[in-house]
Amino acid sequence: MSVDASLLGPPIKGPSALGTDPRRLWHLARTMAVSDFKLRFFGSALGYLWQLVRPLMLFGVLYVVFTEVVRLGGDVEFYPVALLMGVVLFTFFGEATGGSLSSLVDREALIRKVDFPRLAVPLSAILTALMNVALNLVAVIVFLLASGGRVRLSWLEVPFLIVALAAFTFGLGMLFSALFVRYRDIRPIWEVCLQILFYASPIFYPIDVVADRSELAAKLMMLNPFAAVVQQMRHALIAPSHPSAVAVAGVWIIGTIAIWVGAIALGYRVFSKRAPLIAEQL
Repeated sequence: MSVDASLLGPPIKGPSALGTDPRRLWHLARTMAVSDFKLRFFGSALGYLWQLVRPLMLFGVLYVVFTEVVRLGGDVEFYPVALLMGVVLFTFFGEATGGSLSSLVDREALIRKVDFPRLAVPLSAILTALMNVALNLVAVIVFLLASGGRVRLSWLEVPFLIVALAAFTFGLGMLFSALFVRYRDIRPIWEVCLQILFYASPIFYPIDVVADRSELAAKLMMLNPFAAVVQQMRHALIAPSHPSAVAVAGVWIIGTIAIWVGAIALGYRVFSKRAPLIAEQL
């Protein structure tokens, strides 16, 4: 899609990652994100409702399989809501990383013509996915309340957990988008990793099932920041009967935080180093 060149402001010295004005970076990323969000549903009769179709279809299949066939989740409080929330968060994670991964290549024409903070491009993909997940979480909350759930003080954790997940996703997005310009094999590799991540995270099964068989395996799972956020979201939003990520991981949660910080730092370092070369390599 095209972006009004006037929004890019005066030229900066070189196509750096951040540019000289953070406000300009944020304004450009936000403008791109809002434009992408609107264009996604432009001309559609159902509009945003299509955004719910994918997670709801996956939720429906998983719910039937694991409650009627495998008989899983019968003793889990608000299991359908927990399953739906896990699917919504995974959809966000996949959409955000996938969108940011190809974002620089998708905006090749703009990058070749104009010097602007390159970081705005993958950031806009994350912001677009954030708008989608925010609306989907509203649907999750409505479903929870309709199922008998109650508003609790721990709901205040939810925005911070979403920000933490978005930051981790942005770190991966910076890394993948910078590498994808040169190495196109990144996309199929990451798609395989996403499939593995789906089954290695407590999305359709409670973490208690893993912990009962191997506490070590449960702790190792919590090293993944995405899995830790999913588990903590279940505890904070759905019901305290779902153990928190800290309760499952114990002191291993320090490793989770280290991986979270490392992903952001590595992503920024690689992106900043490769930013001046992006236009030449596209």
